[in-house]
Amino acid sequence: MSTYATSVILAATEGHEGEGGFHTPSISDFFPPAILFEDTIFQIDRIWIIRIIATLVLLSIFVVAARNAKVVPGRFQSAVEYLLDFVRVQIGEEILGKDNAKRFVPMLTTIFLTILAFNVTGIIPGLNLASTSRIGLPLILALWVFATYWAVGIRKHGLGGYLKANLFPPGVPWPIYFILTPIELLQLLIIRPGSLMVRLTANMIAGHIMLVLCFAATQFFIVDSAGSGLMAFGVLTIPAGIFVTLFEVLVAFLQAYIFALLAAVYINMSLEEEH
Repeated sequence: MSTYATSVILAATEGHEGEGGFHTPSISDFFPPAILFEDTIFQIDRIWIIRIIATLVLLSIFVVAARNAKVVPGRFQSAVEYLLDFVRVQIGEEILGKDNAKRFVPMLTTIFLTILAFNVTGIIPGLNLASTSRIGLPLILALWVFATYWAVGIRKHGLGGYLKANLFPPGVPWPIYFILTPIELLQLLIIRPGSLMVRLTANMIAGHIMLVLCFAATQFFIVDSAGSGLMAFGVLTIPAGIFVTLFEVLVAFLQAYIFALLAAVYINMSLEEEH
């Protein structure tokens, strides 16, 4: 069995030592035992270590790329520039326009690359847990987006003008406002940031559970059930695990893109004169 599959199984069965049989993944996978400062607000566990590693790697990549930048870029520099241009053009300029994009590209790039790096840790051998699979980090990023679209909207339209444009859209019969206005207020305060963090967290949790289920099932069918008729099922779970791993690569990129894209959309909606 591959090193990746073995590390996934070890991570999934952490805390189940001494128990026999097949262990299904659960929400407890995302709350591993404390490594340092147990039972304090500074508690450090496995997912925090993964976040620190991902942050250091991400910063190192861009420091190296910046220090070794050349007029004619090599493969490494081209890959880094491609990611930066992707966020600038496909998200910033596409949604906000060239003028407004200049103000928000640093924010959008930070969000995209942070989420991408922290999502990818879910498929890296030895880590095997997406850093965004616990809601704290997605919550912080969602609150950043929330504060930004409120701030830019109020700065451009004033508090009254911003609330009027969002809560009382023009062209709507006035009796409808009794229904529409509370919904729009709920959207501004809760639905937009809530959807950002829940979508990201839920996708990363689901991906981890699917990966663990496939590889733990492979371990059970081929190793634990050696010599029985169940071994044949391992032939199915191995390619399923490989497929889910490749699919998680796509999901890691897609979720980073969707989060950054929606952040740009929400900011643009705050800058528009009418909605």
